[in-house]
Amino acid sequence: MDKITIGIILVTVLFSIKGLNDSTFFNKYKFQIVPISDRDYIRLLSSGFLHVDISHILFNMLTLYFFAPVVINYLGQISFVLIYFISLLVGNVLTYFYHKKETYYSAVGASGAVSGVLFAAILLFPNMSLYIMFIPIPIPAYIVGIGYLAYTVFGMKKQLGNIGHSAHLGGAVSGLVLSIVMLPDLILTRTLTLVLLAIPIIVFFIIGKKLK
Repeated sequence: MDKITIGIILVTVLFSIKGLNDSTFFNKYKFQIVPISDRDYIRLLSSGFLHVDISHILFNMLTLYFFAPVVINYLGQISFVLIYFISLLVGNVLTYFYHKKETYYSAVGASGAVSGVLFAAILLFPNMSLYIMFIPIPIPAYIVGIGYLAYTVFGMKKQLGNIGHSAHLGGAVSGLVLSIVMLPDLILTRTLTLVLLAIPIIVFFIIGKKLK
């Protein structure tokens, strides 16, 4: 595996374990609306290195482990790092604005960053086969992507579960946009995939206007 990916995983695991064993550390660096409103912006980054439990860490880091090489091999290491960290920040910024009136809201996890990498990989290889838990047949990546985004938008509207849906959406959109910026030919070679993935995103903006 690429050394950069190993580094990100190692730092995330160590940071997360520290947070799980030190509530003061965890509370100081988690995403939280009020401190961020008071310009404690480091939380927009540091919260991406904290997780609520071991299964949360494993899920995010395993996803990164499998999809990071796809992005690195196609776009290069620098592009991968940019996609990872910008997606993390975009996901958290969207989360802040989406939940800014909920002063109690807090969150942790690398899901925004990992979603960025995942959707960059889906855009690069929309027909690669993916397996979903409890479904024993391969599914084309673009279909998984559409379902993921649709569920995310639905989850945001209904506030389903203890999941940072807005971070997922922000990270996914960031991964798609950055991939196109880095490789503009994708607009022509992946047009249908982009159109299909855009549908749930457009629905989100429609919902957003209605909520306003």
